[in-house]
Amino acid sequence: MSLPGDQPLQKLQFYVTTGYSCGYLPNKMAQSLIASPQHLVDTEVYNSLIHMGFRRSGKFVYRPHCENCQECVPVRIVIDKFTPNRSQKRAFKQHQTLTTKIVPAGFYEEHYALYAAYQLSRHSDPSKMDSADQHSEESQVEQYQNFLCQSNVESVLVEFREGLDLKMVSVIDIMHDGISAVYTFYDVSDLSAETNNSISKRPSFGTFNIMWQLEWAKSMGLPYLYLGYWIKDSPKMAYKQNFRPLEKLINNRWINSET
Repeated sequence: MSLPGDQPLQKLQFYVTTGYSCGYLPNKMAQSLIASPQHLVDTEVYNSLIHMGFRRSGKFVYRPHCENCQECVPVRIVIDKFTPNRSQKRAFKQHQTLTTKIVPAGFYEEHYALYAAYQLSRHSDPSKMDSADQHSEESQVEQYQNFLCQSNVESVLVEFREGLDLKMVSVIDIMHDGISAVYTFYDVSDLSAETNNSISKRPSFGTFNIMWQLEWAKSMGLPYLYLGYWIKDSPKMAYKQNFRPLEKLINNRWINSET
């Protein structure tokens, strides 16, 4: 399968995967459209693909291609029109003491330790983890490297620290017209005492991170922050709707979600 249009895409082929369990909506099957071969998807090509709703996971570039479901909607924030709400301003102010450092994409032991702890916290009951999740440490490291450390496009890692302590890491792609938020993981130990804190003092790493990325993209004169997919019925995706104006890719056109 080939996609018409931009010249850089003409050498690519696209194929549809077999069905697999959807990771966002229960009791649903999903399929993806894959760009191949991977080594041809460089920054120039990926810039065209992201406009068409594709995303990157390592060197793997895809977009949802589900026959009976259109719930995954690509979204991006229009940076020069964005106005933060009260809670977003609070989150940004709350974590101003964090220092940042941009490092090349790659494997760092300290990053992996933070990522592993973050992933473990996603399972409220480790005893009920699916057997497929109980991989050896070597396999988990390999999955992490394939997922976040490998890239054929212009990618960086951003470290966020409190003093010497690593609190958060973001994987970010730099595009011609914006930056793309690939993945962020953070220190979940700071959340363990939430019940003893007032709402205003609870860590808001996720919100702060998006606010930081908006400011960084703005400083580079880039118009958009690409946030990946938004799914109406997925609680995990609900936060994206709080950043406005948000543009959604509907019928191959980016439109303002407020209209």
